[in-house]
Amino acid sequence: MSTPGLATPVKPVVSMLLAREDLGPALVTRLAGYLGPPDLVGPWWPFDATAYYAPEMGPNLGRRLVSFLHLADPACLADWKVFTNTLEQAFSLGGRRLANLDPGYVARERLVLATGKNFPHRIYLDQGIYGDLTLIFGQGSWRPLPWSYPDYARGELPALLGQVRQKYLWQLKAMAA
Repeated sequence: MSTPGLATPVKPVVSMLLAREDLGPALVTRLAGYLGPPDLVGPWWPFDATAYYAPEMGPNLGRRLVSFLHLADPACLADWKVFTNTLEQAFSLGGRRLANLDPGYVARERLVLATGKNFPHRIYLDQGIYGDLTLIFGQGSWRPLPWSYPDYARGELPALLGQVRQKYLWQLKAMAA
């Protein structure tokens, strides 16, 4: 029989897919008001993994990853997604999103993102939000899964998530000291 315990705190992240790079600072400020100060704001890089978002958001999209200083309870993930959904609406123009915000968290062994879309590999959390096991960490690196988004599986994003994970591990070590 397993013995239930409290969840280990996790490191909040938000992956921002943006129609315009200049939206980033205002979004980071709003996110910081909710999740606390960022400790990493990644570089802007072109998003060309799929054309799925182009009809709504336009061409030439970019991605930026933000991680936040304060560790949090993973049970809050659905609340984070509800909040980012309100930001997406606030940063819309003519009914079209200019930002797609994917909150999630880095834990020792995984990256989980929140989504409103159900698929067989996603677990219902709360408020119509599902948790997507996006990457697992093993053998010293992030490992994609068959359903991992292409830009999470390769390129700049796994390397940046490695930096986020390292900060997270240092924070856990400091908490235990």
